[in-house]
Amino acid sequence: MNIYLIAVIVYLLIMAGLGVYFAKNSIHDSDDFMVAGRSLPLFVVIGTLLATFVGSGTVVGGASFIYQYGPFAAIFNLSGGIVGAVILYFIADKVRNHEMYTVPQLMEKRFGRVTRFIASIIILFAFIGITAYQFTGGAYVLQLTTGMSLEWGAIVICLLVIFLTMSGGLFSVAYSDALSAVLIILGFIIGVPFALNSAGGFEGLSFSLPEHTKTWNGGLSFIQLLGFFLPLFLLVLGDQNMYQRFSASKNAKVAKNSVLGFIAGNFLVVGLTIILATTAIVLFPEIAPDAAILTLAVEGLPMFIGILILCSAVAFIITTATSYLLSASGNIVYDFFYFIRGDKEPLTKVQTLWFSRITVVIIGLLAYVLGRFFPTVLEIQMYSYTMYGASITPAILAALMWKKATTAGVLTSMLLGGGSTLIWEMALNRPNDWNSVIVALPLSVAALIIVSLLTQKQNREVQTAE
Repeated sequence: MNIYLIAVIVYLLIMAGLGVYFAKNSIHDSDDFMVAGRSLPLFVVIGTLLATFVGSGTVVGGASFIYQYGPFAAIFNLSGGIVGAVILYFIADKVRNHEMYTVPQLMEKRFGRVTRFIASIIILFAFIGITAYQFTGGAYVLQLTTGMSLEWGAIVICLLVIFLTMSGGLFSVAYSDALSAVLIILGFIIGVPFALNSAGGFEGLSFSLPEHTKTWNGGLSFIQLLGFFLPLFLLVLGDQNMYQRFSASKNAKVAKNSVLGFIAGNFLVVGLTIILATTAIVLFPEIAPDAAILTLAVEGLPMFIGILILCSAVAFIITTATSYLLSASGNIVYDFFYFIRGDKEPLTKVQTLWFSRITVVIIGLLAYVLGRFFPTVLEIQMYSYTMYGASITPAILAALMWKKATTAGVLTSMLLGGGSTLIWEMALNRPNDWNSVIVALPLSVAALIIVSLLTQKQNREVQTAE
C-alpha cells in the first residue's frame, strides 16, 4: 500500500470521526442537523463557504478547463464566482435575518406555495448533478492512489459521503470544511514554488505551453467563454448552500463579514489553482484534463507536498458533496414534503431529523446514477450550475430586491430557465458547442421582467384579496 493511499485513508478516517463526534454530541434535532443550531462562528463560516464552493468544481473541473484552454481564459472563467460573491456581500445579512432552511422557503414569502414547490424541484435537479460530479472527482483520487476503476471509486466516495452527511449534519460538514480550507490553501501555497521550478519557472511555462493556451480566450469564442463564466457567477450569487451558511451564522454581522473572507480565500485558491494546473500542461501533456492537479500532486511534487494537496483536494471534494447532499435533502423535507402534506400537522423536529437522514441516502444514490451519464466533470458542472443559475438565481434576486416581481413572472422565469437548460443540453446536445446558460439565462430574465410587468394589475388584486 503506497504512502499516498495511506495518507488519504487517514484523512478520511479523521473526517468520519468528526461526523461521529458531532452526531453524538451536537445533533439533537432538525435545527442542529440543517443549520448547526444557528451558532457557527466567523472562522468556521468562512471555511465552510470556501470549501463548499471550491470543491471538485475547481480542483477537478476548473483544472480541466485550465488544462484545455490555458491560464488566461481561466482567469475570466473562474472569476465568475468571485464577482458573484461581491454582490452576495450586500444581501448576506438580509438572508440571515430570514432564518430560513431553504431558498424556496424564502421565495414563498413573496410568491406563494406553488413557487416554493417548483423551485424545490429545480434545485433538486441541479444539486443532484453537483453532488454527482463530486463522486467522479473523488474517484479520480482513488484511481491515482490505488489503481481502482473510476466506477468503483465513485461507489466508494458515494457511500462515504452518504455516511458523513447522515451522521453529523451541518455541524460535521462546517467544521470539516474549515479544516479542509486551511489545508488546501497551505498545500497550494507550498506546492506552487516546487511546481514552477519543475516546469522551468514562468519563463519555462511561457516557452513550453501550447500556442492556443497562451491567448486570452484559449481558442474559444467570446460567447463560449461567457458560457463558462456565467454559470459560476450565477451559482455563487444564488446558491442555497451559501444562504444556509448565512442562516447558520451566529448573527447577521458574522454572515456579512464571512463573505469578505470567502472572497479573499476564493481569490487565493483560484489564483493558485491556475498556476498549478498550468504547470501540469507542461509536465504531463498526455493526461486526462480532469486529473491535472491530482496527477501533479502524485507525480510532479515532493511527496510531503503531494500528500498535503491530495488530502486537501479529496477533503474539498467530499465536503462539497456532503454540503449539496445535505442541502438537497432539505428541499425534500422542508419544501417538497411540505407541499404534499398541505395543512396536515407538521412533523416534530426529531421526526424531521430522521426523515432528513433517509432522504440523504436516496438522493446520494440518485446522484451516483446521474454521474454515470456525463463523461467529464466539466460537462456535468456546466449543466448543474446552469440549471440552478438560470432558473433560481433570478427568482431569488427578484424576491430580495425587485418589488415589481410577480408570482406569474417568477414561475415563468423558473420553468423557462430550467426547461431550456434540459432541452439545450439533453435534446439538442449543445449546438455550436455553447453551454446552455447562453440561451437559458436571457430567456429566464426576459420572462421574469416581461411577465411581471404584464401581470402587475392581477398581482395587486390578489394581494388586496388576501
